[in-house]
Formats: sequence, C-alpha cells, structure tokens
Amino acid sequence: MSGAREAQIRVSEIFGPTIQGEGVLIGLPTVFVRTGGCDYRCSWCDSLHAVDSEYRDQWLPMTVDGIWAEVTRLSGGKPLMVSLSGGNPAIQPLGGLIAHGHEQGYRFALETQGSVAKEWFADLDVLVLSPKPPSSGMATDWDAFEVCLKMAACGPDIALKIVVFDDRDYAYAREAAARYQDLPVYLQPGNHTPPPPDDDDARVDIDGIMDRMLWLVDKVTEDRWFEARVLPQLHVLLWGNKRGV
Repeated sequence: MSGAREAQIRVSEIFGPTIQGEGVLIGLPTVFVRTGGCDYRCSWCDSLHAVDSEYRDQWLPMTVDGIWAEVTRLSGGKPLMVSLSGGNPAIQPLGGLIAHGHEQGYRFALETQGSVAKEWFADLDVLVLSPKPPSSGMATDWDAFEVCLKMAACGPDIALKIVVFDDRDYAYAREAAARYQDLPVYLQPGNHTPPPPDDDDARVDIDGIMDRMLWLVDKVTEDRWFEARVLPQLHVLLWGNKRGV
C-alpha cells in the first residue's frame, strides 16, 4: 500500500465543496479531484483544460498525501463525497487515494466513459459509466466497457449516464440502456457552448440547452421510456461555464 500512496497522480484541479451538478448524485455536497489526461477527444468536451496535452504543464504530479491534504483542507476534515473526474480519471493510479480516504470516512464516486478498466473500480462507492454517443465523434468499445463492469463487480453502485444532443444520440442511448437493462439510466442534454480552456467566462446558451432538455423530456415521455431519468447539468444552470464550482 505504501507504493500506492507514493504513486504520482496527474491533477488538473481540486475544488469544492460544491454540489455535484449532474447524474445520479446531483445536488450532493462534493469535493472534486479532477485528473489530467484522457484517451478520448470528444467534439463537445467541456473540460479541455484537463484533456488536451497542450495544458499538460498545468497538471501537477501529486501523491496521495498531497491530494489528501487539499481535500481535507477544503472539506474542513468533515467526511463527504469525493468525485474523481477528468479527463478520464481511470487512466490514473487512484487506488491508494480511495483506500486512504475510506479510512477517514470519505466516499468516492468516479465517472468514466468505460474505455479503461482498473481493479480498484470495485473499491468505489459509486461508478458512473458514461459512454460517448455519436455526436462526440468517438466510437464505443463495448468489450472494454464490459471489462469495466466486471472490474466493478459487486462493489459500487453503478449507473449509466449518456449525453444527448440529437436523434442519433437518443437512439444510441436507447440501445445502450437496452444492452444494460439492470443499470439505472440518466440522460443529460448536451451543452453546445462548452467553454474554451482559457475562458471560463465564455457565453453559455442556457436557452438552447433548456430547449434541448424539453425536447428530450418529450422524446422520453412520448416513447414511454419510463425507466430513464432526464436531468440537467445543474452547475451550468447556476454558474454557466465557470470553473471550480
């Protein structure tokens, strides 16, 4: 375990406490540990500062102890949910961080596209698998996705979350939900005005996002897809494209 504590984790930013803005834990007070690096490059990525290698010099190599000092400072030492995000946090050695945080009474949620599997998935409290639909420009490797599920085994609560921009994305979401009928499914209208990495004050088209959400709600109800839950990105509605909230 000492080796896991000393492993270098690339960190883009640590912030909070704030609310989780989307998915199964929406509204829950959370500290975010956003790692740097991703094996995907989605066309509408809203966190390019944690994805594009151009910003690699802003990603700090940190040990578990270094990360944990910041998490406990932000949370005031009071255990809460820690969200591991990215980029793709699954490419980072996070097992030691999860084990150490659990010893202190904290809980951990991780969101990933399901392209990289790790044994420590089973130690998470919540695993959100968010395969990327056609509008992302990425192709889903369902075999890799299956390995992620196997690694998680009977450990965390697992949910499926899919961003939807258009009819093709909606059809993809229906197919993914049919493939994994035992997983709760969350649909999220896409933000077509994501921030440039260097400008978190960039305009966000809230009206356009809400129009897409209304369209998505209508689609779900007309199709009687009553198992799906449609939720916004609450942080976008509250703060636009601002980072660190």
